[in-house]
Amino acid sequence: MLILPQSVYDQLRRHGEFAYPEECCGVLVGTFGDGMKIVRRAVATRNASLSPNKHYAIDFHELISVIREARVAGYEVVGFYHSHPNHPALWSQTDFAEAHWIGCSYLITEVVGGVAETTNAFCLAGCIEEDKRFEAEEIVIADRTAKGEGEDKL
Repeated sequence: MLILPQSVYDQLRRHGEFAYPEECCGVLVGTFGDGMKIVRRAVATRNASLSPNKHYAIDFHELISVIREARVAGYEVVGFYHSHPNHPALWSQTDFAEAHWIGCSYLITEVVGGVAETTNAFCLAGCIEEDKRFEAEEIVIADRTAKGEGEDKL
């Protein structure tokens, strides 16, 4: 199960609309616990792909920077997100081939004509690269009004 604050969910969908007709991408930062991933922040990254209309790539140096900032804040990478311009919010063979963070979530938002439509999540399950697989994952939108929430510094 992937738990996202409404503000983060809205942010990553707006990122897809802003990047349209190219794919957007970013990193989901938060915590793991009891079979859940709790997202605290979505960190938008530049799409470094040479074919950004059909593919996304997060720059390695940018990813390292996000990982370092997350650790300082007491968090870790719990997933990634990207958009599919004018294509369903389902993983592609390229998405699967380039997914290597077992246990993490991969969110995909379908953006049609510049408007975010469906957003789906998939957990990269398995133990090693050879047995990895995507499994559909429930997205729970949480309210961040609880005491202490919204104070994250990342």
